[in-house]
Amino acid sequence: MQSFSVTAGTGALLLAAIATPAIADIISSWNSAVTPSAPQLREVTIDPSTTALLLLGLMKENCGAQPRCVAVVPNIKRVHDMARAHNMVVWYALVAENGGKGTPEDVVDPAIKPRPGEWYRLGGAEKFAGSTLQPILQQGGIKTVIVCGYSFEGPILGTSIEATQRGYKVILPVDCSAGRSEYREQYVTYQLGAGGPDAVTSNVTLTRSTMLKFK
Repeated sequence: MQSFSVTAGTGALLLAAIATPAIADIISSWNSAVTPSAPQLREVTIDPSTTALLLLGLMKENCGAQPRCVAVVPNIKRVHDMARAHNMVVWYALVAENGGKGTPEDVVDPAIKPRPGEWYRLGGAEKFAGSTLQPILQQGGIKTVIVCGYSFEGPILGTSIEATQRGYKVILPVDCSAGRSEYREQYVTYQLGAGGPDAVTSNVTLTRSTMLKFK
């Protein structure tokens, strides 16, 4: 009899739950969500012999049309110039401008345009598959990549995650990438730096261009 009583009670609870409108989803509780604290930024000492700089999607037609991206170009140039001064591997993903024929001349700032052999033209949010990136990193003995570019919610997120899955450490200067909105930059920064899977966050270091040092 006691067993029957428990079963009946459980059934009553289930019936009550079915009769109650479901509210256990993120859209229903959107306005009550609490924004987490910003992830910590860290100073980074770079070994230029095993580190590559990836510059993604920095074209006139996309970055050049977004005020948030234009604002970070001087920071990107700072990192670019440091990489060049230390003879680092530099690689560019050029998106398909001019009818699918984007070239180094279409990069948003001529001062950071790629040299021959340093670029590949492709779309998508992840820049390893089908490009020259992995062979170039392997040939250069690269263990760490610095990721900069446009956009945070596209190539920065996708390529950073893929890099960690391929065994690379990722350095992400938060002032060297931009998204289409402040919130997009915020959620990607949190995802990569603190909120994502341990396999990603443990291999991503958030920093600023002014916090980079070289061996």
